[in-house]
Amino acid sequence: MIMTVPAHESPSAPAAPNDHRSRALLLDLDGVLLDTRPVMRKAWQRVQEAHGVALPFRDYERHLGREFGDIMQRLGVTDTEAVRRTYEAESVATAHLAQEFAGIVETLHAFVAADWRLGVVTSKHVDRAAPLLARLGCPFATIRTPAGAGRTKPAPDPLLLALVDLEVDPAAAVYVGDMAVDQESAARAGVAYVHAGWGYGQPTAPAPETAASPKELLSLLLPARQLVEGSTG
Repeated sequence: MIMTVPAHESPSAPAAPNDHRSRALLLDLDGVLLDTRPVMRKAWQRVQEAHGVALPFRDYERHLGREFGDIMQRLGVTDTEAVRRTYEAESVATAHLAQEFAGIVETLHAFVAADWRLGVVTSKHVDRAAPLLARLGCPFATIRTPAGAGRTKPAPDPLLLALVDLEVDPAAAVYVGDMAVDQESAARAGVAYVHAGWGYGQPTAPAPETAASPKELLSLLLPARQLVEGSTG
């Protein structure tokens, strides 16, 4: 049964358990793991040129976190599949413009060292997400994209399916995102949410815990005794 949380309020981040049960850190990709805004901006410019779309990038950016087709519907853009092909081709061609956020790799490895299971839940399609994630060199145990089963964010499905993959209860998981749809998806899944203050969007009410930087996740979620010497870079 899918559990929901009234008023989109995510539960508190799980404290370190005493029974050594598995914990999971799920993360969004765009705006959390990698700064892909330059790639998205270039891809949208190509869409404007190729399809005569007059909408500025800021209109597209406002809906980040949703699946591409969902965004096109909300923007009133027709011929979605042709637009998608143009956008994705340009995204692949300009993927080198994406940059990892400072401290993110060291932070991820610190969580791995503390025996957290890592997963990625993104609305970016797998053919574009996988090469970007490979650049981080981090052992993600699951990657959930719109190519998989279930509904896309803000539905709870991708988070719950990722936790099935990881064999971790929602009560022992945290989702790190940067857009309102991430916060809503976590709340509907019964998963604690931490807002990535270094990302692209603003949290909504009720105000969630916010980390100002990737490394601040460590102080929020890992007790000092769990940190492995040298793991934070």
